Amino acid sequence: MTDVLKRIEAVRIVPVIAINDAKDADALAGALVSGGLPCAEVTFRTAAAAEAIRAMAKRGDILVGAGTVLTVDQAKQAVDCGAAFLVSPGTNPKVVQWAVDHDVSITPGIATPTDIELAMGFGLKVLKFFPAESFGGVKTLKAISAPYGMLRFIPTGGITEKNLAEYLAFDKVLAVGGSWMVKNELIAAGKFDQITELTKQAVAAARK
Repeated sequence: MTDVLKRIEAVRIVPVIAINDAKDADALAGALVSGGLPCAEVTFRTAAAAEAIRAMAKRGDILVGAGTVLTVDQAKQAVDCGAAFLVSPGTNPKVVQWAVDHDVSITPGIATPTDIELAMGFGLKVLKFFPAESFGGVKTLKAISAPYGMLRFIPTGGITEKNLAEYLAFDKVLAVGGSWMVKNELIAAGKFDQITELTKQAVAAARK
């Protein structure tokens, strides 16, 4: 689990993907790798998620995880397809316990101190702050994380190239999640060159 989180920290950005056709997965993964961001969170918001994870994981050159994991069955399916990490919008005790029991990296969503303490009960050190911008952004994250110096966070929700630097400047932020470089319409239109360019811009912004 620690190795996965170190790899996420190294890239600083986790592209959050909702893909409608698994045939686009390989080209999308290639676009991200070419853009300097070998990481992808494929969300279970579409029926193509599992096969897309499988296709990306086969490549071997990109760290692939599953997002919007709401059930234990989805967690099992994601891992069976090659997902190296799991992300959920909230802290579902059954899903988190399954991941911990199977030594699978999981970053459950939190928005309050109560959520944080629930997740801490499973021994987790990195949590997802979601939906980040709707809940007050960096200001709120700094406030609710203050009592928990041992934790770090992956804010997701409303993060773009415009506020990326503000989040990454906060030392308790391990990385951020965002979808602006992998928008559904770009994937569906096969605009993978544009995705690569947007990815390069995101990587450059993260390094400033």
